[in-house]
Amino acid sequence: MKPTIEPGAGNDLHIERIINAPRDVVWRCWTVPDLMSQWYCPKPWQADVHQLDLWPGGKSSMTFNGPEGETMPLEGIHLFVDPGRTLVFTDAFREGFIPQPESFMTGYVLLEDAPDGTTKMIWGARHATEESRQKHIDMGFEQGWGAASEQLNELAQSLASA
Repeated sequence: MKPTIEPGAGNDLHIERIINAPRDVVWRCWTVPDLMSQWYCPKPWQADVHQLDLWPGGKSSMTFNGPEGETMPLEGIHLFVDPGRTLVFTDAFREGFIPQPESFMTGYVLLEDAPDGTTKMIWGARHATEESRQKHIDMGFEQGWGAASEQLNELAQSLASA
């Protein structure tokens, strides 16, 4: 059984983009740590993706590194994986389904084939409260995730043409 994910429900924030590469290439950019590290944070920040275990309960571990030495470790798990199509992940739990003391969001990415060998991507974040949703907006959700999506597009295009 597959979960139904309706972008825009509740305290959802999401962006929708066309990525100029086939879906299998975009999926690799989301699921291979060395590739994800190249695009996941808007520059000048950098993501160091340590681990992506792609099964329900599988660990997701990364560190965001800022230009002035800032570090932000992130650990969570994958809740649902439909290879090539859907990822759902959260920071509400760490490996072993151990609750985290503070959760920010549950994220998702939905991929589908689009015309001319491109991929439609919906990338979203669900928040438990309106306050946490607003905090994400205030942090620059649209600008930050938009910049990261463009970096993903550039990487996926280069991989597709290689």
